[in-house]
This record gives sequence, C-alpha cells and structure tokens, in this order.
Amino acid sequence: MKCLALMAGATSAVVGLFVSYTAAACAAETAAAPRAKPNLVLIMTDNHGPWTLGCYGNRDVRTPHIDRLAAEGTLFTHALSSNAVCSPTRATFLTGLIPSQHGVHCFLAGGPPQVGEGSYCTIGEFRSLGEILKDAGYACGLSGKWHLGANMSPQEGFDDFWITKPAGSSAEFYDQEVIEDGRVRKEPQYLTDLWTDRGVEFISKHRDRPFFLFLAYNGPYGLGKLLLNEARNRHKDYYADKLLPSFPRHEPHAWLFNNREFINNPVSMRRYAAEISAVDDGVGRVMEALKQAKLDENTLVVFTADQGLAGGHQGFWGMGDHTRPLTAYDWTMHIPLICRRPGQVQAGLRSDALVSNYDFLATVLAALEVQNASTASRERERPESTTPSYLQSPGRDFSPVLRGERLATSDDDAMFFEFETVRAVRTRTMKLIRRHPDGPHELYDLQTDPGETRNLHDVPEYAATREALLARLEAFFARYADPQYDLWKAGRSKAPLHWKRAESPN
Repeated sequence: MKCLALMAGATSAVVGLFVSYTAAACAAETAAAPRAKPNLVLIMTDNHGPWTLGCYGNRDVRTPHIDRLAAEGTLFTHALSSNAVCSPTRATFLTGLIPSQHGVHCFLAGGPPQVGEGSYCTIGEFRSLGEILKDAGYACGLSGKWHLGANMSPQEGFDDFWITKPAGSSAEFYDQEVIEDGRVRKEPQYLTDLWTDRGVEFISKHRDRPFFLFLAYNGPYGLGKLLLNEARNRHKDYYADKLLPSFPRHEPHAWLFNNREFINNPVSMRRYAAEISAVDDGVGRVMEALKQAKLDENTLVVFTADQGLAGGHQGFWGMGDHTRPLTAYDWTMHIPLICRRPGQVQAGLRSDALVSNYDFLATVLAALEVQNASTASRERERPESTTPSYLQSPGRDFSPVLRGERLATSDDDAMFFEFETVRAVRTRTMKLIRRHPDGPHELYDLQTDPGETRNLHDVPEYAATREALLARLEAFFARYADPQYDLWKAGRSKAPLHWKRAESPN
C-alpha cells in the first residue's frame, strides 16, 4: 500500500509537471503568435450632411444605429470634404490626393469613362486604399456606388467582391440597374437594402481572414426628381406627417441654380429623411453581422459621406455644383465622420479636430498598422527624396485623436478645398474663397457669421487677414498641384466641367 501511495504521488507530480509545461508552452506560443490584423468597414453615404443625424444634434430624423456607433466611438465635429461632388471626393478618400493631383475635378456623367467603349478607371495610375490593403493580405470588396470609372469589372484591389451601379446619379431606388458578375441587370429590390445584404454576405464569407468592406450607399442622395416622389421604403409612414423643423425654411438664394423646387417642400424633406433612416437600418445590420461573426472588437468601422448637402440652409438645396457661381460653403464641405473600434478608438469622444477627407488614407492605414508605399503613383515611383510634391498626399495622420490625444496646433489649423476653378482655405475662424480668374471672391468670419452670409472680402479692416489666407492658399497649391491637372494654370480634367454642361445633372 505504501508503494502504491508513493507511485500515485510520483504520478501526480509528473502529471503536474506536464500540465505546467504544457500551459507554459501554450502561453509562449500564444504570445509569439501574430495578432490578427484588424478588419476595415468603410460605410460611405452619398450627398449627406451631418446635420441630419441624431448624434450631430438632429431631433427629427431617426438614426439610432449611427447614434450608437458615435456613442461607442469617436465623432468628429469638424470633418470636411475637399470638393463639392461625388467622383472627386471618392478619389480623394481612396488616394489621399486632391483633385489637382488625381485629375478628377467633377463628377463622371453619362457613359465613358464609366461603362462602354473607352471606359477606364480614373484613379488607375495611383496606388489606392484597396490595392494597399490587398497587398497587405486583405480580402477587399465593394458593395454600392463606385463612380470612378470602368464600373463593369473590379477596380483598385476590390477583386474579392464587386457589385455597383452603371452610373453615379440615382434616378430612383427601386427597379434600377446594377452591375454584378460582369453584367448589367435590373434590380427590383430597394437598393439601400441590396447594398446592405451584399455587405453582410461579404463579412460572412471572409470572416476567417482580414477584410476591407467598402459599403458605399447611393443613399440618401437628396437630389433629382426622386425628391418630388414620396418615399416607398419602410419609413414612409413614420415621416408622412412630420414637419421636420431641422430643415431650414428660407426663400431660394439668388445663386441657387438647381433644386429650387425642393426648398420648403415637405415631400422632399420627408423623402430625404426616410432615405437616411434606411441607411441607418443598414448600419445596424452590419454592426450585428460583425457581432455575430465575433469580429466586433477587431474591426475598425468608419462612417462618413462623400460630401455634405444643404437642405434649405441659407436658401440652398444641394451641393456647391448646384449654384452659379459654384460655391464652397460649409454645408457642402461638412461631412459626418465617426470611427469605432472597441479598445482601440476612444469611446464617447467628440473631437473638434479640423480634418479633411485627404487625411483619411494616412489615418486609416496608421490605425490598421499597415505600411504604405513611398508614393501614391505606381507609374512614377521613385525614392522619397526625389518624389515631387504633386505625387505626395497633403494629408496627415490624425489617428492619435482616435486614441484620445490632441493634434499639434500646426497640424490642426487649416484645410483646403477646390472645386473646378473655385478654391478655398478654411481655418477654425475664417474662410477665404477665390474664383479663378475674376471672382467673385469671398471672405467670412466663421466665429461671428457661421452661416457665411456677410462677405468681408473687400472690407478694409480684414485686408491683412485676407492677404495672409491668400498666401497660404497659393502656397498650398503651388506645392501640391500637378501641373497637368492644375485648372488655374490651364491644366485638364478627367471629367467634364460645369461650364461645358447646360446644367448640373448630378
């Protein structure tokens, strides 16, 4: 019996040592294992002002899922787009370049370069976000609006999933043409739901590897004759009798060229609100899909828009292309921007950092810890020391803000805008708008006049401020504009310009 007891004790000791060794070995193996790469979900809406969202103060439009995203992440109160329309802003988000660098100065309309003979990708010569992440091992997919050319087949690294539209504009949201599997077909389903469905499918299919989903809604849109039609989606009854006071009531501004029929029109307001709430439903479904796939904490979710939209503000409806002269007011620049990743992005933070869409590429790559090439151009790569400024993004990494830090003052005091021959520099307190070659020019004190209603350009007391801002504006474009795409110096555009169009079809 004594021998049996000794043997049992010895066996227990051996087992204990084995268990301890195994646990230590497993712990060492776990510590040595590379951390899973974070996923990226970029949700982009179309023609969408942040003033419509509950998290930005709206009390009329239902957006509970976007509001929750903001509560669980970081919301930027001063995020701005560097252009007024769709194609240029999307090109900037993906490349980090401004229009006078990537050459897309206006939205693509009609056939080529979107579909048909002669179609081409307008950012094909640049190394953009999808390609960078693809090279880093990500599965990349697009569900929704592309509007950058060569729409019939996957572009810019989005080889793992591609469903889009033949054109950029939206005539309606039901019975519309889409491109899937290399062919155009009529889609009876509500497009906002279709993009969400395909986005959720992509998440499920690629849950076991790092992925980048570009969920690019063509809603809420807020333009075109569809705004004279009542909503058909599931939110139509809720908004049917709503007054929606968050839509300002003004007489149409003298400069408003398009969309006068939408000003003070309850049908248009309710339609836009209903489309926003449907996008919000999609955000909720995507977040639930990430949770069900146990990817919630390892996915950076970014919610933003290509550019803003006025819904009656100062008598305008639309963007800066719907005015004559073309304009650069805050309602066309101001975009929603919300970032969420539990444990990595500060929750519940409202940042007043002044950021631009040309900052997005550098920021998201830093947040994902993905290295980029030294230059944005594939065709003209060269050592950084000899890379001309017009091949370098003017963007800077604002990912420290996502960790709850503040940017240095020098990195957070101005952003720049260009839409065809209109350029602007905006600081926290002032904005200068210049129109090449003969004006009219504008200067606004944003502290005392946030609605940009009192032009101070020729007021003597503001002459020094005006000249200082003009010097900054000229220095910025002298440094970054590629001569071949610099419209102020007889450069060209890859997209037709407004003075060559009879009107703004958008």
